[in-house]
Amino acid sequence: MALSNIRLEVMNTVEKSVQGFIDKYLIPVDDIWQPTDMLPNLQSEEGFEEVHQIREEAKELGYDFWVVLVADMVTEEALPTYESWLMDMEGVEQHGKQRGEQNAWAKWVRHWTGEENRHGDTLNKYLYLSGRVDMKEIEKTTQHLINDGFDIGTGRDPYRNFVYTSFQELATNISHKRVGQLAKKKGNKMLGKMCNIIAGDEMRHYMAYREFVKTIFEHDPSEMMLAYVDMMKKKIVMPAQFIRESGQGIAEAFENFSNAAQRLGVYTTYDYIDILKKLNTYWEIDKMRSLTDEAEKARDYLMALPDRMTRIADRIAIPQDQHKFKWVEANGMV
Repeated sequence: MALSNIRLEVMNTVEKSVQGFIDKYLIPVDDIWQPTDMLPNLQSEEGFEEVHQIREEAKELGYDFWVVLVADMVTEEALPTYESWLMDMEGVEQHGKQRGEQNAWAKWVRHWTGEENRHGDTLNKYLYLSGRVDMKEIEKTTQHLINDGFDIGTGRDPYRNFVYTSFQELATNISHKRVGQLAKKKGNKMLGKMCNIIAGDEMRHYMAYREFVKTIFEHDPSEMMLAYVDMMKKKIVMPAQFIRESGQGIAEAFENFSNAAQRLGVYTTYDYIDILKKLNTYWEIDKMRSLTDEAEKARDYLMALPDRMTRIADRIAIPQDQHKFKWVEANGMV
C-alpha cells in the first residue's frame, strides 16, 4: 500500500475519535468567552472611563513589549491562512456527499479556527484603544502576512502538521502567558487578564493536538516517528516567519521581532528546547518498540536533540540593539 494511502487509512481510523476531542478540548460558542467580555463596553459611560484607563496604563509598557504584542496579534490575525493550510491535509474532507456535510477532521479545523479567531480580535481592539501603536502600519503587515502565504514544511501530510501544531500551540501558550505576566507587573490588569485567558485557550488546543499525535503513534509508530524527526531537523518555524513591515521584502521583520521576544524573555531558544522535551516525554518515544531501523535511529536522534540544542543555545548571544519598527516608532517610544 502506498505511504499516502496508509496515512489516509490511519486518519480515517482516528477520525472516529475526533468528535470526542471536540467535546473535550473545545468549548461551545454560547459558553466560551468573547472579545467584548475582555474589553470596555462602549455602550456605557463607564466604558469610556475604561478606555482612558487603558491608555494611561499603556504608557508604562516598554518598546520591546509593544513590538512583541503587535507581532503576536498579527500572527493571530493571519488565521485564514492557517485554516486553508490545515483544510488541505490528507484525510480532511470539507465537501461531503450531502450538502453541508463534512468529515470530523474538517469540523475540528473549523471549530478550532473559530476559537483562535477571537484572539486576534481581542488583541487588535486592545491595541487600537491603547493609542500606543500605528494601526495602519500594523494593518498593512497583517495583509502582507496573509498575502505572502504560509509554508511550515509539512506539505499535506497530517503527521507532520500535527507535530507542528502540537509544538506551536504550546509556544503560543508560553508567549501569551508571559506577555500577560509582564503587563500585570506594570499594573495593566485588563491586558494581563486578556493574555492569560488567551493562553488558556492555547493550552487546550495544545493538549488536543498532542493527543492526535499520540493516537497516530499507536496506529503507525514508525512513520509517525519519521515525520516527527523530519520536522525537528527542519526546525519548527513560527507562523509569522514571513512577517514584514510596509516597504520591506517577505520575512524581513521576523528576526527583529524574535530578538525582541528573546530580550523580554517572552519566548526563547530554551523554551523551544523545553517544548521538545515535553513532547518527547508525553509521546513516550523512549519506550516505543517494534520500530523500523530507520525509525529507531530517528527516536535516538530525538532523545539526544534537547541536550545538543542546549549546548548550542548556551553559545548564542541575543542582540541588544532595538530595531525601530514602523508599528511603534511613530509614538516616539523608547
